[in-house]
Amino acid sequence: MKTPVGAIGLLSLVILPSLLFAAAPAVPPPPAVDGRAHVLMDAATGKLLAAENENERLEPASLTKLMTVYTIFHALKAGQLHLDDKVVVSEHAWREGGAGSGGSTMFLPIHGSTTLENMLKGVIIQSGNDASIAVAEHLSGSEEAFSDVMNRHARELGLKHSHFINSTGLPDPEHYTSALDVAILSRALINEFPEYYAWFSQKEFVFNGIKQGNRNLLLYRDSSVDGIKTGHTQAAGYCLAASAKRGDMRMITVVMGTGSAEARTKASLELLNYGFRHYETQRLYQAGKQVVEARVWKGATETVGLGVPADVWVTVPRGSLDTLKATPEAPRDLVAPLDPATPVGSLKLSLGGEPLLESPLVPLTAVAEGSLWRRAMDTVLLWFE
Repeated sequence: MKTPVGAIGLLSLVILPSLLFAAAPAVPPPPAVDGRAHVLMDAATGKLLAAENENERLEPASLTKLMTVYTIFHALKAGQLHLDDKVVVSEHAWREGGAGSGGSTMFLPIHGSTTLENMLKGVIIQSGNDASIAVAEHLSGSEEAFSDVMNRHARELGLKHSHFINSTGLPDPEHYTSALDVAILSRALINEFPEYYAWFSQKEFVFNGIKQGNRNLLLYRDSSVDGIKTGHTQAAGYCLAASAKRGDMRMITVVMGTGSAEARTKASLELLNYGFRHYETQRLYQAGKQVVEARVWKGATETVGLGVPADVWVTVPRGSLDTLKATPEAPRDLVAPLDPATPVGSLKLSLGGEPLLESPLVPLTAVAEGSLWRRAMDTVLLWFE
């Protein structure tokens, strides 16, 4: 979006001022979900478009494995692990997560081994409890120690209603999360690890001659869906974290505590369709690009470009972009030296007259103090401002 340059001093900038006070288009209510909690989130902005009981602590079942693989992905990024590492299946992993445990499994042989990459695919595609325990032990020595790392990442992500006891999602009174926390975690997985996220769209995986299909039915019904993870226990009900990308827009849904695999699939698809149909997401400002130019006093240069330190994205009802108003504000007396790391103003966005978001404005270049003559002249000129 091209933005006109504001006046030097108190900056004021408006997008399409003739439509400034137009009302945003009305959006119908989101579809009802027959479950314990749900969330619909835009992946680019994190904006919630629908939510119910989103902060309620619930059993996550195998949605836990999103944090398991997130933790492993971080270790890969840090160089602590490598995809070709050989991961050994301990007796504990085999007994608690193997074929005799009654849960989902990768059918790993006791004391056998395979690559970390295969293990991760077993966790993501087959939801293998044995693979989840094996990768946890491979990184941290035990599931208990691994859960400490999981909880550290949860705190770093700002997950306020989550606590992890194990890597699988097997029931425990102190093992819980919320629909909103799962959505935040899913967004982090997608945005931080695109090189691994493609595994979540894989419909089947063969290991040791056994082929298993992905339990996410949306992968078979909608080509725009490329993840993410199912979960189910008797206590948790049927859960699904899903994501779809249509054009340049990506949505994330989380439904928890539905009555069947079909119910979680139907609810997720209805939420996704609602989000894509009624909302649009656009990048308004790019980091490092000039939003406005401001007067600098007592500096080596008389003006400086101001911009946003990070891309500014908005998610708004479809057809309402023309009702956006952008107002950059900075003091009239910007005095050198100026540091690009230090905000000197703000960019305020409103939609239909209502505040939408606010971003800092920072100098795009450093401005050093000017000469003694420049500082003296600007001191005098500032008396008349």
